[in-house]
Amino acid sequence: MSSPHSDDQQRRRRLIITLTATGLVIAVLAGIGIYGLITGPRDADDPGNHTPNSSTAPVHPTDPNGQPEEAELPSLPRTNNPETYVRAVAGALFDWDTFTLLTPSDHRAVLIEDADPSGTETPGLIADLDGYFPSASTWRDLAEYRTRQHIEIDRIYIPEQWEEVVAASGGQIADGTVAYTVEGIRHRDGVWYDDPVESSHAVAFTVFVSCEPVFDRCHLLRLSELDNPLR
Repeated sequence: MSSPHSDDQQRRRRLIITLTATGLVIAVLAGIGIYGLITGPRDADDPGNHTPNSSTAPVHPTDPNGQPEEAELPSLPRTNNPETYVRAVAGALFDWDTFTLLTPSDHRAVLIEDADPSGTETPGLIADLDGYFPSASTWRDLAEYRTRQHIEIDRIYIPEQWEEVVAASGGQIADGTVAYTVEGIRHRDGVWYDDPVESSHAVAFTVFVSCEPVFDRCHLLRLSELDNPLR
């Protein structure tokens, strides 16, 4: 049974969301869960105990003999520098090689393991990732052509729309919560009838993170729809 104090908190949270989800905020946060961004976590304890590796180099361990090899994925870095963290998130999202023993689930796990420790935003993040990684069946199709991908980041910045959202929230967005928009080029290459092929495509997206003082280090909250970022 919830306490009166808990009920008051829940009503206040719903009121804050209602008041902020108007006008500009509706436009810029469409499709983005804002519950955790506004209220902060219920429990700021960090359950993560894995050893991180801050490298975000593309994973390209293809065996020249034609057999996929085992590969290890770097964890997201333990840092309170949000821009450094967002760069690592971008690498985790876009740097992959289908001709390995890794699966889309393995790549998703790197990001989910570093999700909101309170769990508030985690279901939304899991749904967000569907728009970034190929399905398991598509991954298998891409593996036939030894498709691999990496991102070349052109620009990372705090968008003006996020600053407007923070101002519109009346100070209710938790300190340490910030949005960065990433603009870059997604590069892909593979093999088609024994001939190398490659393509490049501009991409843009927004990463929502929380660092100190919300948590003792940066964690991933949510992602915008791919190619529909805050500006």
